[in-house]
Amino acid sequence: MHESTVVDTLLEGVDATLCDGDGEPVAWPVALGGDKGYRADWIDEYLLGLEIVPVIPSKENEDRDARPVAFDREAYRRRNIVERLIGWLKESRRVFSRFEKTAKNFGGMVKMAFIQRYLWCDLQYEY
Repeated sequence: MHESTVVDTLLEGVDATLCDGDGEPVAWPVALGGDKGYRADWIDEYLLGLEIVPVIPSKENEDRDARPVAFDREAYRRRNIVERLIGWLKESRRVFSRFEKTAKNFGGMVKMAFIQRYLWCDLQYEY
């Protein structure tokens, strides 16, 4: 089963729990990016119903003009920032292989990976 078939279930679950650490509601996204595997009319309609702009490229055999919203190429290109971040995070062995079995310990390892990344970037900067 492809994860695109459960986009609605995922967003319904996020909707109920989208709060910061103090329990305050967090801003709802204005756009949602995905690759061509997420390209389906029902996903576009569902996202538009939630007032989220779908940023998903058309498949090659699809009429691009028939889409309810024009494809935002620049927003899709910015998606690579997240893709590179996840790729970098997977290079952290403890995070990638999930040595830590509890959510608390795993979250700690993710934080440690970001601290390591921050320090590495800070050392690259010439004062």
